[in-house]
Amino acid sequence: MGRPAIDIAEPVKPARAFAKDTAIRSVRATIVDAPTRRRHKLSNTEVTHQGYVLVRILLDNGVSGIGEASTLGGPRWAEESVESIHAAVMNYLAPALQGQSALYFEANAIRMSKAASRNFAAKGAVESALLDAAGKTLGLPASALLGGAVRERMEVIWALASGDSGQELEEAREKLRHREHRQFKIKFGFNRPQADLIRLQALRSGLGDDVRLIVDVNQGWTESECIRFMPALEELDVALVEQPVSALQLEAMARVARRSSIPLLVDEAAFAKEEIARAASMGCGSVYSLKLVKSGGLFEMKRAAAVAAAHGLELYGGCLLESSIGAAAHLAAFATLPRLEWGTEHFGPRILVEDLVTNPIRFDEFEICVPDGPGLGVEIDEDKVRAYARKE
Repeated sequence: MGRPAIDIAEPVKPARAFAKDTAIRSVRATIVDAPTRRRHKLSNTEVTHQGYVLVRILLDNGVSGIGEASTLGGPRWAEESVESIHAAVMNYLAPALQGQSALYFEANAIRMSKAASRNFAAKGAVESALLDAAGKTLGLPASALLGGAVRERMEVIWALASGDSGQELEEAREKLRHREHRQFKIKFGFNRPQADLIRLQALRSGLGDDVRLIVDVNQGWTESECIRFMPALEELDVALVEQPVSALQLEAMARVARRSSIPLLVDEAAFAKEEIARAASMGCGSVYSLKLVKSGGLFEMKRAAAVAAAHGLELYGGCLLESSIGAAAHLAAFATLPRLEWGTEHFGPRILVEDLVTNPIRFDEFEICVPDGPGLGVEIDEDKVRAYARKE
């Protein structure tokens, strides 16, 4: 006879003793609308305010943790909106975790999975808050709880997404001048392909050949448009093309990848580990974009990275315009990965008019620095949150 399964609601006695005073007393969620410095355009929307759900978890020991879920213009980039995230957290995830120890990360992830299917952004925000509270309790950075950091900083990419080539060229030159960014991701898909290519040509001519350019089509092209216009991207020495066709058209993306000498970055086409394996096996791309909003948790995002790497995909640290709170959570996991070939694009804190923390993440010499304080290493700015919190 096999050994009986251990009920996740009843950890063994030594574990119960270790988890003393780390029970989850309360979970709260707040919707925040933070203004951005400029319009940020995608193929299907544009934002001037970035929507977040801030999750706060209070433990019996009095320690609190903060996590963040990010969206882009509502349920357009993915299924979740700030309103649905708030409802999922308060009505389903919070009751499932009430009274449980914050230290049992895997057991809590199972509880959340039983309480709500997918809802990845909501789960990711809750788990980030749990790691923040646990790290503060133990006096350890979140990266230590995720396996230990192998890097303290990483190259950071800036996105150009206003659609105005003159404005974007000046923006990029300023980033270069201040040694903040030397790699740029150009958002495509909200104009006709010919117009986007003219814009890209202006940026390449103005920035020179030494600057690495990435193009994000945001599912904005058809396969036939890829056949027609990808050669022009090759001529302009584009280093990477992100999700050129619909996320639902894996076969089309695989055919585009076979035709292209530029590697494709798989983003919206794969969220869960099984989806990553399928997209990689079909040859949909050579690089995978890691995002907490796609994985539903920091531990699960590390597993997503392992699946992608096992299928030969290089790794790219994606973002969804997070503040320093969400960026810190991502960086805690990115810091522990054995490989992160393309660095990260966590520029979100710098596109906000005002960040949501008192100690924003530090950028230095074209790199972003991993916070080294306990938990996520950032402290919420209560005044900013009150100012931007959505009124009931």
